[in-house]
Amino acid sequence: MSGIASTLAKKRAMAAGFGTNANAVKYLNQDFEALRSQCLSRGGLFSDPTFPAVPESLGFNELGPSSYKTRGVQWKRPGELCSNPEFIIGGATRTDICQGALGDCWLLAAIASLTLNEDVLARVVPSGQGFGDNYAGIFHFQFWQFGEWVDVVIDDRLPTKDGELLFVHSAEGSEFWSALLEKAYAKVNGCYEALSGGSTTEGFEDFTGGIAENFELRKAPSNMFQIIQKALEAGSLLGCSIDITSAADSEAVTRQKLVKGHAYSLTGAVEVNYRGRKEKLVRVRNPWGQVEWTGAWSDRMSFTDFMRHYSRIEICTLTPDALTSDTVKHWSVCKYDGSWRRGSTAGGCRNHPYTFWMNPQFVIRLEEEDDDPDDNEVGCSFVVGLIQKNRRRLRKAGEDMHTIGFAIYEFHGQRDVHLDKNYFLTHAQKARSETFINLREVSTRFKLPPGEYLVVPSTFEPNKNGDFCLRVFSEKQHETQPCDDPVNAELEDETVSDEEVDAGFRGLFTKLAGDVSADLPEPLLTEYSHLSNNVSNVNNTPKCSLFSCLSPSVELLNSRVRTAVFHIYMYAASFRTIYVFLYFQDMEISAVELKTILNKIVAKRTDIKTDGFSLETCRIMVNLMDDSGNGKLGIGEFATLWKKVQKYLGIYKQNDQDGSGTMSTPEMRIALKEAGFTLNNSIYQILIARYADVDMTIDFDNFVACLMRLEMMFRVFKKIDIDDSGSIELDFNQWLTFSMI
Repeated sequence: MSGIASTLAKKRAMAAGFGTNANAVKYLNQDFEALRSQCLSRGGLFSDPTFPAVPESLGFNELGPSSYKTRGVQWKRPGELCSNPEFIIGGATRTDICQGALGDCWLLAAIASLTLNEDVLARVVPSGQGFGDNYAGIFHFQFWQFGEWVDVVIDDRLPTKDGELLFVHSAEGSEFWSALLEKAYAKVNGCYEALSGGSTTEGFEDFTGGIAENFELRKAPSNMFQIIQKALEAGSLLGCSIDITSAADSEAVTRQKLVKGHAYSLTGAVEVNYRGRKEKLVRVRNPWGQVEWTGAWSDRMSFTDFMRHYSRIEICTLTPDALTSDTVKHWSVCKYDGSWRRGSTAGGCRNHPYTFWMNPQFVIRLEEEDDDPDDNEVGCSFVVGLIQKNRRRLRKAGEDMHTIGFAIYEFHGQRDVHLDKNYFLTHAQKARSETFINLREVSTRFKLPPGEYLVVPSTFEPNKNGDFCLRVFSEKQHETQPCDDPVNAELEDETVSDEEVDAGFRGLFTKLAGDVSADLPEPLLTEYSHLSNNVSNVNNTPKCSLFSCLSPSVELLNSRVRTAVFHIYMYAASFRTIYVFLYFQDMEISAVELKTILNKIVAKRTDIKTDGFSLETCRIMVNLMDDSGNGKLGIGEFATLWKKVQKYLGIYKQNDQDGSGTMSTPEMRIALKEAGFTLNNSIYQILIARYADVDMTIDFDNFVACLMRLEMMFRVFKKIDIDDSGSIELDFNQWLTFSMI
C-alpha cells in the first residue's frame, strides 16, 4: 500500500512542476543548501550517511569488500590529496576526464561530450560550489532519471589507493569536479561497480534528458555524414565505439592505435577541400587521452577511415528545454511511464500470443510530413525510445537488464480501449524496434505515413517485472497517449426484497440461519428441546418457525449459540425461555456463519478449485449487502448475495477455458469485463498482486472476493459522488471509516 501511495504522490509532484531541471527532486530527500548550512554553522565537514565511505559503496563483486582490487583503498577528501584543490580550473574541459580503474569509459565519453556544451553542462554541474569560503565537504549534481531531474548530494570523500584517486581524475591533478560527478552518479546507481560496462547513450541521456539513437555503421544509412553534421549543429551529443569479437579483444589496441570495446566521443564533422576534391573529416576523442589515432589526418580522421574502423555511433538528440538557441530545430517530445508486472501487464513479445496483448499500449498520431531536404523519402520521422528503469541498482541483488523491445501496429479504433488478444492475432505489425536487447534503452528511428499507430513495449519473455519509460521524439508535432480501458463499472440492481423470497429459499434460509441443535452435548440438547417445546407458551406467541426445522444432522453451530445455551443454565427457567426465544427470533447470518455456509457448499464441488472463503472475504460480502448496518444478513440480503455468487460462478466457469478449476490472469481480465468492470492497467496490477496465487492463477473464492470488493468500492464512491463529478472529498475521519471497510 505504501508503494501505491508513493506512486500517487510522485505523479502529483510532477504535475505540480517538480522534476524539472529548474526544480529538481531532492534525491533521498537531501537538501544541499540546508545540509551545507548545517555543516557551516557547526564548523564540521559533511559525511553522507546515505552513501558512506565503506567497501559496499565501491561494489559487490570485482570491487566487493573481499576483492583484492579494493585492498588498501582509503577514502580521502581533496584537501588530503593536494594543497590547493579546485572544483573547476578555467572551465570544464575534456582533459579533466581521465579514466581510472573502473570500466566506465562509456560514462566518461559522455562527460567529455558534455564539456562541449556549456548550457548543458551547467544543468548537470550547478554553480556556487567549490573549496572556497563556503566549503563544507558537500557537493551536488543533477541527473535526468527516467523522466525527472534529481538533485544528488554527496560528500567529497573519494576512494584512493597509494595516495592517488582510484577512479576518474583530471590531468591537472588538483581539479576534482569530474571525480565528484562520477561519485554522485555512482550513488544514484547504487555503487561504483554498477557503472562498469555500458553504453554512452546512458550517460548522454542522464546528463541531458535527451533521446539517444544507435547506428551500426556496417549498415548505416547513405546520408550518415549528414546525420552526424546535423546532430552536431543541433547541439546533440555523439559517441562511437569498436565492437569486440571475443573477451581477449576487450581494450585491445589496433595497429592504428584505436582501442576496441572502448567508448569515444565524436566532437566534430567537417568537409574540406584537399587536392581538388572534397574530403570528409570527423574529430574523435579517447577519454583515456593516452592512445591516439596514428592514421591519416592525425587527430582528425577521414570519414572513410572512420566508417571502416568503427562499428557503431550513438547520437543523443536534446529536448527543447535543453536548447537555448533559436537557430536549432526543436523536436516534439512526449513521455509516459509504465510498468510490467508478472501476471498482469508483463505479456512478453509477439512470440507469446496468449499474453502479448496484456502489455501496456500507446497510440501515436502523426499528421505532418517532414520537410527535410536531405531525405527524399516522404513521411513522418520519429524516434521511439524504451528505457527500463533502475536496473543498474539491482546488480547488487544479482539482477541486471531485461531484454526489451517494442512492436508498432497501424491503428484504427478507439483509443480508450485496451486491445485484446483477437486484435493482435488478426493484425500484422507495421514496424518494430531494431532488436530485442538487454540494454537500458532500445530506440529506433522510423519514417511512416501520416496516421495513427499503436506501440506495444514489452520484455522478450513474459512475466518479467520491471518499470519503463516510453518516449517519442518527432521532427513535427505529434500526439501520444496511453491506450487503456477507462475505469468504470456497470452495476445492476440485483436487490431481492424479503417479500420476493420464495418459500423454498425461505425454508433454506431458516435452516441456515437458525439451526443450532447440531453437536450439542446430550444434557444441553435435552434442555434445549424442553425449552423449544415450551417456547409457544411465552405471551401466547406461536412456536418459532426455527424449531420446526431443527435437525440433528445439520452441523451449523456458532460460538454465540453456545454462549446463549450456557446462559440458559445460568438464569431462572421462566426468563431462560424468553431469552432463547428472542435470540432465535433474530434469524440473520453473520460473517462467521456465512463463512461456514459458503465453505460447506463449495467443498462439495469438484469443478472449481478453492481453499475456502476467508473470514475477511465474508466480512466484505456482509458489508456490501448489509443495508441495516447491523453487521448481519437478513433473508432478502442473503438472497441478493446468493444471486451474485451464482452469477459469478457462471462467469468463472465460462472463462476457465482449460477446465482446470482455476482462472489464469489473462482470463481474469476478460472475466472482470463480463462481470461489468473495466479497469486500467495500474488497477489490474494491484488486483493480481492481491488475489492471484504464486502460480498466477485465481481460485473461485479469490475471484468472488475481488469482485465483491470492487463492487463495494464503486458503490461507496458513487453514493458519495452525488453530482457524478468523478471526484469526492473526505475529511480524515471519513477516510479512516471508508478505508476500514
